Amino acid sequence: MALLPRTNAGLIVWAESGSVNDFDACFWRWRELFVADASVADTLSCTICSELWMMERVCNGTSDKFMNVSNYSTIAEVTAHVRARKVSPVELVEATLARIEKLDPKLGAFMHLDAGGARNQALAAEEAVTRGEALGPLHGVPVTVKCNLDVAGWRCPAGSPLRADYVPTEDAPLVARLRAAGAILLGNTNTPEFLMAWESDNPIRGGTSNPWNLAHSAGGSSGGEGAAISSGCSFGGVGSDGGGSIRVPAHFCGICGLKPTPGRVPSTGHYPAGAGALSWLGVVGPMARTIADVRAMFEVIAGPDAGDALSAPVPVMDSARVSERLKGIRIGLLETDALGKATAETEAAVRRAAKILEGAGFTVEPFRLTGLDRVIECWWFFFGPVVAHLLAGEVKGHEATLSPIFQEYFSVALPKKPLSADAILAARTDRDDLRAEILRQMRDVPILLSPVSTEPAFRHGGGNYQLGAPHCYRDTMRFSQWTNLTGFPGATVPLGMSPEGLPIGVQVIGRPHEEELVLGVAEKIEAARGSWVAPPID
Repeated sequence: MALLPRTNAGLIVWAESGSVNDFDACFWRWRELFVADASVADTLSCTICSELWMMERVCNGTSDKFMNVSNYSTIAEVTAHVRARKVSPVELVEATLARIEKLDPKLGAFMHLDAGGARNQALAAEEAVTRGEALGPLHGVPVTVKCNLDVAGWRCPAGSPLRADYVPTEDAPLVARLRAAGAILLGNTNTPEFLMAWESDNPIRGGTSNPWNLAHSAGGSSGGEGAAISSGCSFGGVGSDGGGSIRVPAHFCGICGLKPTPGRVPSTGHYPAGAGALSWLGVVGPMARTIADVRAMFEVIAGPDAGDALSAPVPVMDSARVSERLKGIRIGLLETDALGKATAETEAAVRRAAKILEGAGFTVEPFRLTGLDRVIECWWFFFGPVVAHLLAGEVKGHEATLSPIFQEYFSVALPKKPLSADAILAARTDRDDLRAEILRQMRDVPILLSPVSTEPAFRHGGGNYQLGAPHCYRDTMRFSQWTNLTGFPGATVPLGMSPEGLPIGVQVIGRPHEEELVLGVAEKIEAARGSWVAPPID
């Protein structure tokens, strides 16, 4: 992370403050000299405030410690350094924006970048530290959100030109919670059109490339988040998941992601709206490079909201309670013939996770779930015919302008005859019965290990909806899709590599509202694996 250029103005103020060790006096002396014109002050603030922080570190002998923070630092490291004034939010934002400027032309991770807004937020965050104000758990941390989540004043098109002019006037509740926690919002990230693919490519922005190999996909539908976080262009973010759309990009890009239980994080302000028959299918959740960072973001954005009919006042479980609950827990190594055959390297990664957990004192045993074939069929009924039916009115008259992958989805998923109310009611009943059946089987085995997908990231354009074809989403993504029908939480943690040098993640699955146990087990795997490894993007 490069330091900002120094300016003479900062040096003059430093000298005039009368005490080189009094940063607060220096800062407010600068305000007296320059704040007569507020707009001028805002323009100069970012560079000069950063300067003054650097000078303070020089005088205190801590300037070298700045190098302990990089674009790949953890959220805990960033917030600790910000609180200790070893790095400023302004420097963090400037370094992150410089990295985005360097890398995003080849990644295509961002749909909208709000550089000016990020700088203003960084200045406000820096001033809060200077004044000694109470700081939130994400204070000064640059983050991103998927472009189907409402952020006031930003274009949020969900990857479709038909929504290109949609600019919300208020933040989604989870976005407001990020702001209240001190996070700095950089911009929103790329998706497929209407989110309906596992590759993030659309007519507005184009495709998002994988930081591990630019010829390969970053996944979808939260592929922009996966690429931005993996490449160090964001410290964490929020995606959404209706069939693996958080977990698969995390798996493809070598980072972590959590699909929560429906309602655990409010979906208010998410497109498509989380209401009605599909309220439990798609959820929003955090993505980051480490499980600890995922947990930090989850604790900020979790909680009930009146706009989400499924939200419930489920308190976040503290670390002591998690440790107690994990004692003696049984973990199942998922066995099933319904979800496809994973690559040898993927299966090896899952076996490695099992051995790690056995070594940590857990009981890990093969666990065969029955009924998953019916779960997948029911999931597709909702994700395919029902969603296509709901989108038909929105795209009517614009079919020729739709992206190729959305056109393919539409051709496969759109029902040949109108869906009946009886069919939808029957499917909803089947969904509830299947969920209850799976929960009964998991009564004594609350955690499962499985692949995220049968394979690592495919090459651009390889994904499709044609059953039996290579890289078909309906074949390769089943290990993630079934949990969306049942509403179970699942987390991705990177653990292996393919022969082509692409990341392989392992999935930890839990029972509803037990996200903390899922993250606790995932963190055990992560700790034994060793430090997170950055992609060769530089």
